[in-house]
This record gives sequence, structure tokens and C-alpha cells, in this order.
Amino acid sequence: QVQLVESGGGLVQAGASLRLSCAASGLTFSGYEMGWFRQGPGKEREFVAAINWSGGRTYYADSVKGRFTISRDNAKNTVYLQMNSLEPEDTAVYYCAFRYLSRLGYERVDHYNYWGQGTQVTVSS
Repeated sequence: QVQLVESGGGLVQAGASLRLSCAASGLTFSGYEMGWFRQGPGKEREFVAAINWSGGRTYYADSVKGRFTISRDNAKNTVYLQMNSLEPEDTAVYYCAFRYLSRLGYERVDHYNYWGQGTQVTVSS
């Protein structure tokens, strides 16, 4: 019923920018939060950024703070991740995710209810 589809990944050089998109269908986002996670080869899935759908409150992992920006287009049911000053360490499969709003847990994988299939981001040095 609920589907999340990521797009916008690719191969770029260090210092470049990239914007990821996640199109959602099957639900209304009022009262929800959307997040971006990433998983590098042989690594655990980790939190990147999250946004409150209605109010726009944002959260970022320390590793991307100041470089990445999460945003949303309510009319299009789409969440974006603008990635600037990309580094080789940012190389990973990036996933968007959905969760019902709660007080805590925006950074936790197990707090999200729906996930997209992922999009590959590769940053060369």
C-alpha cells in the first residue's frame, strides 16, 4: 500500500553535489516524519537526516551536518536530500524511510515503518 521510491543517485567526484529524491505514494504525510539513511559496503545502516512532514523540523547526523540538507515538497509527496561537498566516505546506498510521528527515535532504523529500495551514491577521490 505504501511505497517509497528513491532516485538521483550516481557517480560523482569529491567536492561535487547531488540531490536525491524520494517519491511517496499510498498515504498522507501530515503528522509523520521522513528520514534518510545510508549503508556502505560491509557496514550497518546509519542515520543521515530526518524531517517532520508538517512543521519542517530537521535533524542531521554529525557526519553530514553543514553539508547535507533535507527538505520536502508537500504537494508532490516528495522528500529531498541535497548533498554538497561530497566525500568518498559518503559512498553508500541511500534509503528513504517513513515513520509515524513520535517524541523520540528519528535516528533509529527500528522506529521507521516503511522503506524505499535504495539508490547508490558513489563519490570518487
